Amino acid sequence: MASPADETCERLIEDFRPRLRQHIVVEQLLDHLDLIRSDQREQIRQRARAEGNIAAADLLINAVTGRPHAPGWFRAFVDALSNAGCDYAADLMQDNLPKPEVEEENDSCVRLIQLLSPSLVEMKTDDVGLHCFSEGLITQEDSEIIKAEVTSRGSRCGARELLRCIVRGRPGWFSKFLHILRETEHQALYELTGGSPGSDKQGTDEKLPPPRDEPAGSEAATETSPAASESCLSPKLAAIGVTDDPQDESTGLTDTEHLSSMINIRKYIFRDVSCNSWDSNGTAPAAAAGGPENTDIGLRDYQMDVARPALEGKNIIICLPTGSGKTRVAVYITRKHLDGRRAEGQPGKVVVLVNKIPLVEQHYSAEFLPFLKHSYKVERVSGDCQLKISFTEIVKKNDVIICTAQILENFLERSNKGEDEGVNLSDLTLIVIDECHHTQKGDVYNHIMMRYLRQKSNNTKLKKEQKEPVPLPQILGLTASPGVGGATKLEKAEQHILRICANLDASKIMTRSPGKYKKEPRKITLTVEDRKEDPFGDVIKNIMNAIHTHAQLSPSCDLGSQNYEQWIVEKERKAATGEDHKVRVCAEYLRKYSEGLNLSNTIRMCDAFSFLNEYYEKEIKRKTSPDEEQFIQITETERFLFNLFKENKEELQRLAENPHYENDSLSKLKSTILHEFSSREEARGIIFTKTRRSAIALSQWIQGNSKCADIGVKASYVIGGGAQSVVKPMTSAEQKDVLTKFRNGDVNMLIATTVAEEGLDIPACNFVIRYGLVTNEISMVQAEGRGRAEDSSYTVVDVKNSGVTEKERVNEYRKIMMDKAIDKIRALKQEDYEKRIYEFQFQAITEEKVRKKKKKQKEMKSENPSDVKFSCRGCSKHVCTGEDIQIIENMHRVNVTSQFSQLYIQRENTSLQERLIDYETNSFIECKDCRQRWGAMMLYRGIECPCLHVKNFVVTLSGKKIAKCTEWKKLAVRFSAFDYAEYASNMTESSDEEEEEEEETE
Repeated sequence: MASPADETCERLIEDFRPRLRQHIVVEQLLDHLDLIRSDQREQIRQRARAEGNIAAADLLINAVTGRPHAPGWFRAFVDALSNAGCDYAADLMQDNLPKPEVEEENDSCVRLIQLLSPSLVEMKTDDVGLHCFSEGLITQEDSEIIKAEVTSRGSRCGARELLRCIVRGRPGWFSKFLHILRETEHQALYELTGGSPGSDKQGTDEKLPPPRDEPAGSEAATETSPAASESCLSPKLAAIGVTDDPQDESTGLTDTEHLSSMINIRKYIFRDVSCNSWDSNGTAPAAAAGGPENTDIGLRDYQMDVARPALEGKNIIICLPTGSGKTRVAVYITRKHLDGRRAEGQPGKVVVLVNKIPLVEQHYSAEFLPFLKHSYKVERVSGDCQLKISFTEIVKKNDVIICTAQILENFLERSNKGEDEGVNLSDLTLIVIDECHHTQKGDVYNHIMMRYLRQKSNNTKLKKEQKEPVPLPQILGLTASPGVGGATKLEKAEQHILRICANLDASKIMTRSPGKYKKEPRKITLTVEDRKEDPFGDVIKNIMNAIHTHAQLSPSCDLGSQNYEQWIVEKERKAATGEDHKVRVCAEYLRKYSEGLNLSNTIRMCDAFSFLNEYYEKEIKRKTSPDEEQFIQITETERFLFNLFKENKEELQRLAENPHYENDSLSKLKSTILHEFSSREEARGIIFTKTRRSAIALSQWIQGNSKCADIGVKASYVIGGGAQSVVKPMTSAEQKDVLTKFRNGDVNMLIATTVAEEGLDIPACNFVIRYGLVTNEISMVQAEGRGRAEDSSYTVVDVKNSGVTEKERVNEYRKIMMDKAIDKIRALKQEDYEKRIYEFQFQAITEEKVRKKKKKQKEMKSENPSDVKFSCRGCSKHVCTGEDIQIIENMHRVNVTSQFSQLYIQRENTSLQERLIDYETNSFIECKDCRQRWGAMMLYRGIECPCLHVKNFVVTLSGKKIAKCTEWKKLAVRFSAFDYAEYASNMTESSDEEEEEEEETE
């Protein structure tokens, strides 16, 4: 039998059942409601899928009110409503029922939105949705559902879902929504919905109707008449009958006395039933959390699981698939980190590092700013930013800084060199490293982390010396795939991942399966057949063979293959080194023809011909006088090459225009595109291709294809921004423009190079095609993750000579091996894991020291010996320069100049009787002024040579003092070799002259 308190709670829920049915979001609520059995939970989910949210809400309410009840069941229900974003439903269950007139106005606004829905669905859903999320009108999960609707079914369907989410909110949402319409430049919808027509004019200061959930006692709350409750209507809709008696089928609860009794019931409930859910200090959990409501960040269970160690202050790597919310987890950790520092009265400073410029703006505007702007200062810095103050000042004045890794590295180096305007690692409290699998070898991420590891090692020494260690920031790495580093065995894959963990000083690598939230795409591999006839390719091969004969080259591999490309590059390099102009020029042309041959196997023959013709025209122009059409400085080989193309140009052009000879890869690609767009209600996809040239050509081909146009394919391309290719790069603004069009639906087919594989916020697609492009397992995981929508597909289309089918199989094997390696690492005992991490870190620090030493010595070898100065360590007197130093047997540095002999004295050392094959030493040489020992007098093949010990001198190189120069091997300057014959001859002549002078004197 239920207790009186339980019966009261049941009655309250039943009284508000009509309202709860409207305001509960079943799928989201189930994620937070643990008091329902798993079989009931699954039944409710099935009802939601089959009959919709309202029918499922009824079943859920029945499950909640069903007896027997567990202790605290009602408080658990209310908390679940709050955590699921059903705030208004939670208010109904608590002491927050709005006044009757406010509730009446809210109902009118809901009906108004329903009436205007056919017009409102024309809004820019992405823009409005982002603002609604920032203003707290929708939750994170709402936002993701809306984005999924936009992706899979289009902007209109997404807008309908957005409107459904908004009207479920607390009273007061309407004025915010009106303001958002104006902010997002939906002036017509703004006026239609109730905005003032002149509000967008300069100088207008329109006051929107105030939110009707203002605190009791305010003027707006106490003096609003029932007539004023219609303020949500625009003049255009004044005649529409939306002000009916709100006492309809949804509640029947507009009677003031009944509402008052409900309030009293809730006071009784929360006094007697759920007091155990309150903190010991009397603060409700929601209130204790503090902070603006619209900055709450809700994580799914798997996201919270991977975040937990970081919330405890540990360094970790989060490894989650593309599209599973890694960045959102990072925002959550950042927020908790800053909140914790603030609560302790200490400043927090977070730097978010990315490896591509477009990611700076993306992370700033789409992730960190919306959630953190109300509590913390957020700024972004990249090469594209127009900020006028230094990075150091930006770090000082902001709490969160999003920047490219190279910028931070530059300012860390400035600080290391003692320059002004530098930044120290100790200035930061948390570093978030996006795409952290790049933290290896010579990557800039690794340069930053090596500074961290060196300081960590120094801190260990400081602690042993009982000195204060230098504070270091917490590290959070994010990746979809750490890869296996080319490993073929599980052990090597494990070592590769452990090395990345060591470089990031990660105490754990955290990974979880997103489960139902992860949409696995269907995978399809399409092989291609060789052309039955390829006359276009045959003409190119004939040209290449003619060049081989002319240059006397004999390739042993198929023309156009990857092996051929490597072979011809090596020939060109050797010819350039050996100054063989004929072979070098021929090799350069052969590379172009090889590329043209590959292009004809990837894109249209006419595109391959255009490429070859453009190169020919450019070379002709380069060898032609600008004043008159005559060749200048042209060799016989160049004339041969020009004529060879000219003779075959017409034939190539004719064959390129014949579609009968096009490659099978293009045919397979076209069939795939047509299938995807004809079988889906709203298709959106990405084609990944190898080169910028092929991306542009494929885009033009699709745009010019009538069949693609008929089914609504709108194609564009996005390529990289670097200048390493002869094809003009895309600027960041151009990339952003294309991606915005793709996001809005103005473009629904994106052709991209690998620039779109990693990191960039590309909207969810329902198909991904890799066209003749397969790199490594990391890229495969990234590309697969782009297909985030329901029923998405991932297709690999083979291209001749690309080997993509085999490479894809290898990548699938590597991915399985990577997952096994991660599982093995996670299964290690913590002490074993830490031991292996320490070994890799020690190895990394040692290797870096060796690299730096070799680099320094290499640089020294190019220095002029005259730039090296030696001063006495005792009295700082200048002794000599490197020009005076000579080397005996690549070992002993001696100074046999007459000037040097005037600066020292000899002191015999009987204990030093070192005798070697060709020399012996038996005395010291010391500074004549201060008696600082400089070295030893060495008797080399009968000649006394002062041998210097570098540790006894202060050494400067180009004006800079060389610290700890205790051994000659640390001074790698190339000194001249000691010429025994010349020195002996000079000594003999000098001795003869002295004897002659003595004889003359006598």
